[in-house]
Amino acid sequence: MRVYVPLTLPRLAEAYKTGELGAGPFVAYAVTPGLREWYLSDDIEELEYAALSRAALASLRLLAAEPEAPRRRVVVAVDVPDRAASADPDRGLDPSALGEVRVAGAVALAKAASVHVDAADAEADVTAAAEALPAADGGDDDAQFVVDGAEDHELLWFATQEIANLVGRGD
Repeated sequence: MRVYVPLTLPRLAEAYKTGELGAGPFVAYAVTPGLREWYLSDDIEELEYAALSRAALASLRLLAAEPEAPRRRVVVAVDVPDRAASADPDRGLDPSALGEVRVAGAVALAKAASVHVDAADAEADVTAAAEALPAADGGDDDAQFVVDGAEDHELLWFATQEIANLVGRGD
């Protein structure tokens, strides 16, 4: 199963240093039955993109909690055995949990398929979106518009060999 792990650049640097994603269990996003039902599509590429987008929003939430982190969303795509990731059936259609899965244990960063990161020109919109999250969660439509503005920026695709450069290690 392909899962999308939301991170920040400092968390990606930590994963690069330790060689693993999460200490387990940790939250990731995938094509779950609830996401399929919500998205109303059978196109696996569209569904995978929806799961990636959910992980990007979770990365934005991490940024809101980490004010020192560079304002760029980060998502790592990794393949795990189906039994390693599970969705909570009681929250399957909860809008806040769409696509959410729990990965049972640490996953080797070497298993990552790709890394997705905002371009530098997204930083201003991502910063504004992270700051607007609390108000958007409270129902403020103007704040939600600002949060949605971060989604206007497509995450760039990077090969796993490029992680060292992304985290400034370049080794």
